[in-house]
Amino acid sequence: MTVTGRSELVEELKAWSASFETKLPQNVLAAAIERYGQKMVLACSFGAEDVVLVDMVHRIDPSAPLFYLDTDFLFPETYATRDRIIERYQLKPAQVIQVKSLLTPQQQAESHGDALWASHPDQCCQLRKVEPLTRVLKGYDAWITGIRRDQAPSRANAGLIEWDEKFTLIKVNPLARWTWADVWSYIKVYEVPYNPLHDHNYPSIGCTYCTAPVAPGDDPRAGRWKNFTKTECGLHKA
Repeated sequence: MTVTGRSELVEELKAWSASFETKLPQNVLAAAIERYGQKMVLACSFGAEDVVLVDMVHRIDPSAPLFYLDTDFLFPETYATRDRIIERYQLKPAQVIQVKSLLTPQQQAESHGDALWASHPDQCCQLRKVEPLTRVLKGYDAWITGIRRDQAPSRANAGLIEWDEKFTLIKVNPLARWTWADVWSYIKVYEVPYNPLHDHNYPSIGCTYCTAPVAPGDDPRAGRWKNFTKTECGLHKA
């Protein structure tokens, strides 16, 4: 795509996104699914926002695919939530794409040292999240994420539909305008399976080594990489 073509696409997406600012997330999803179909995929961490999106997407297109980044360090509760989601929505194996690092935890330790997450968390995220994500997204024209504008300053300007410069495809953020309360209202109304860690002060759930519970009133992402200034794993930064 030429620079001119890219610029025109970015402006088109901004206008398209703006047209949904007063509409429901389901409207955003329906329009994106109609346009991109099976060339669009849902990124699912099995956190609260993402299970909401699984439910929404399933009601529009039960055949739509999702993927999850299996870092090999996920909580047992996360894997259990994955299994409950698969059972609840009767997802076929081909719809649930497991994406892993090219390195096993042992190979990573041999090449980069033990407990890389404690010494160089950015590098650990690069190996176990960013590279695998880059690899899987190459097969799609668009991806759906659960990011919300009020999650963090770095996400405050997220569009409902936008160009993802980092991964060079369309990024759809249907819940961008929603609050944490909106997410939980949906989960309760539709009885969506969710990660039980949310009931134990874990608003944001990542890997076991880099996720801690959050005190009431603290930043929802304060439990991620607690002893570092790091607040993002690199998936949603340009």
